[in-house]
Amino acid sequence: MIVRFGYVAMSTVVQNCSPSKTMTMKSFIKLDDREAAIRKLERLAAENLHNTLRLLKHNLAHDIQVYRMTSKFIPLGTHRDLSDWEPYPALKEGFAEVGQFVKQHGMRVSFHPDHFTVLSTPRPEVLDNSIRDLRHHTNMMMAMGLSASMKNNIHIGGAYGDKPSAAARFEEHFQLLDQNIKERLTLENDDKTFNALETLAVCRKLGLPMVLDIHHQWVNNEGEAPWELWPEILPTWDTTLAQAGSEPDHPLPPKIHVSSPKSPTDIRSHADGVDVVPLLSFLRKIAGVTQHLDVMIEAKLKDGALFGLMKDLSRYENDGVRMVNGASVEITP
Repeated sequence: MIVRFGYVAMSTVVQNCSPSKTMTMKSFIKLDDREAAIRKLERLAAENLHNTLRLLKHNLAHDIQVYRMTSKFIPLGTHRDLSDWEPYPALKEGFAEVGQFVKQHGMRVSFHPDHFTVLSTPRPEVLDNSIRDLRHHTNMMMAMGLSASMKNNIHIGGAYGDKPSAAARFEEHFQLLDQNIKERLTLENDDKTFNALETLAVCRKLGLPMVLDIHHQWVNNEGEAPWELWPEILPTWDTTLAQAGSEPDHPLPPKIHVSSPKSPTDIRSHADGVDVVPLLSFLRKIAGVTQHLDVMIEAKLKDGALFGLMKDLSRYENDGVRMVNGASVEITP
């Protein structure tokens, strides 16, 4: 099984390269000239896109082909008070450069909309905001010229005191989405509410691919081991929605998230790096039924955690691990 590793948004290795420079609405209002304030937002967004391109070049230099982009490319991009602002003409070139680089080098990029994007909500205003945010993420993908094989990953959301009803609401609200939003979605289990089994059930019903977070599954489960679920999760990546936008000869590999607990007393928070032992145990368990796997590292040290994990994996080169390149390995059962 070939496993590619990626990281989330920021680099702890490349200095002065934040792709998430922003401005608060309070600061925006303080600027007397609204047009000048909007131009400042556009300059910040252009800088974010430029820094993303720098990070992608850094990734290429280290063989990193899996990367989660920041959701904060466009400061205040979904704020209701700026609904008349159309930022894409000013940012057309920046988005196009990022998208072209991704396509040219066969990278896999994604977004993870923030926790307030909740389709299980019973509140109409929250649902409206959630759909607006998903449309915003989809519009950014389209501005990059990226196909629907590049996904937006979300959670089911809150239970609101009645988990079956919340899951049913998610399914109902999912049907309200435009097709180009639907086909870019993946669904992930969370660490407090919807566990892996419950998330899998919704994925099967809607034809959505499931991103298994093995840290979340460890703290929120029904007694099952993560590898026991894998034979049921794997087929969700063969659905029409999963493969939308991908080439027939290059189907989209399944993806998982990995992180380690910060401490024995804070098991839900993420540590700086990733503990190689439980991860490698999981990878060996599924290697016999999986050809390709992408792993998103959700650790505080970002790409630094990836480099640390690769160093740790290299110690197992005579024990079923082959280093393919700077960010990929081959695992044998």
